[in-house]
Amino acid sequence: MGPLATLPVFFDLSDKRAAMAGGSAGAAWKAELLAAAGARVDLYEPAESLGEEMRALLAALAAGTLDVPGSLRHHDRPWATDVFEGAALAVADIETDGEAQAFACAARAAGVPVNVIDKPAFCQFRFGTIVNRSPAVIGISTDGAAPILGQAIRRRIETLLPQSLAAWAGLAARLRERVMERLAPGPARRAFWERFSGEAFGAKAPDAGDEAKARGLIERLATAPDAGGRVTLVGAGPGEAEFLTLKAVRALQAADVILFDDLVSPEVLELARREAKRMLVGKRASRTSCKQEDINATMIALAKAGRHVVRLKSGDVSVFGRAGEEIEELRRENIPVEIVPGITAASALAAAFSVSLTHRDHAQELRFVTGHSRKGDLPDDLDWRALANPRATTIFYMGGRMAGRIAQALVREGLSPETPVAVAANLSRADETRRAGRLADLGAIVEAVGVDRPILIGVGGVFAAARAQSGDGRGEAESWSTAAAG
Repeated sequence: MGPLATLPVFFDLSDKRAAMAGGSAGAAWKAELLAAAGARVDLYEPAESLGEEMRALLAALAAGTLDVPGSLRHHDRPWATDVFEGAALAVADIETDGEAQAFACAARAAGVPVNVIDKPAFCQFRFGTIVNRSPAVIGISTDGAAPILGQAIRRRIETLLPQSLAAWAGLAARLRERVMERLAPGPARRAFWERFSGEAFGAKAPDAGDEAKARGLIERLATAPDAGGRVTLVGAGPGEAEFLTLKAVRALQAADVILFDDLVSPEVLELARREAKRMLVGKRASRTSCKQEDINATMIALAKAGRHVVRLKSGDVSVFGRAGEEIEELRRENIPVEIVPGITAASALAAAFSVSLTHRDHAQELRFVTGHSRKGDLPDDLDWRALANPRATTIFYMGGRMAGRIAQALVREGLSPETPVAVAANLSRADETRRAGRLADLGAIVEAVGVDRPILIGVGGVFAAARAQSGDGRGEAESWSTAAAG
């Protein structure tokens, strides 16, 4: 643990007394916050000094229109040393440093933690910025140095946490005792909470059916600890870690074992749970590779041992990732399997060249095609005449070594040799290389980029602008890195 500017703590104020002074808008906000936490707030301030916000808060609480567990009682007099007796904490909004110091000293003398709003010198604690999914509560502090930054952090966290999380946290509280009774500390208990947490980050609030399922899982794990085994197929995207979905990150954080392809970037793996075991199971042309049968057997064995296995694939798991074979094997063994989609390389290619793959002036179809067969040759069942449609965008995956033959086949079936093409290697990574040109020069373009690198080929009129930017349009385009492209 590195140095902490302050220690984050969570203070139980339920039915505890809080002493308060000040009638400003800032004081009203703190009074509402304390009441929301269950405190009995005693406000000491002459009536003529109460601002509009404080009067509105008092009226709302008196009328019962503000649903908070605590209360706010107004005392029409200034604070004095007697107000601190029996208080759990003290808060004030005071203009002058002299009175602020007096309030803070009196509170400390009474042994009561004190906060004077916007006067750090007289504060023993700070409120920070709050993300409320109660009973899940997140506090954010910048130690008073940058409150606006704290608010920006809160906004970012708010987008990550669904509103339904509060209801799931409430369900977790109801289940906790049963989990403690039935599940021993260790893998079984962790398996339950990981599965529960995965459900909690969905958009739906839990209902009676969800509670019944959770209780059923507790009993299954109690009688068969290995019942928690499951597999999640996760798309890692094209390479850059920021292209991961939030759901993919949550899966990585919940994994016991990660089986990953060698195209998955180290930056993506850095987001995984530190304790997770990582196993490289990559398959690449011209390299020693794991057999698909061995990968399937490994997933099954680990899941049957009660592990949460994440099968991490580059791009999207459902696009040329052999996910179908893995899903069939897992279902045959009655192992729960979930798919988390990823950004496929074609989308990254479009982003890299700043084009729309379905631009209405150029394409009415978008097709993803594998560029080689299991035998390492061009697939022998492709309809090249259909692929030569000039009103389509075609993306060839894994076609680097076949680039010249792909161009020949398309031209032979009538596609113009002048058709724009775009080629990229190592998409979205620091060493990304991109070139554009014409179909007739596709083989030479790919050779210049490097056939031993992960190559993606785009063919179609949507790449006309990229070809125009390349110079004379004959494959002599310069390379750009992602850093240079911004």
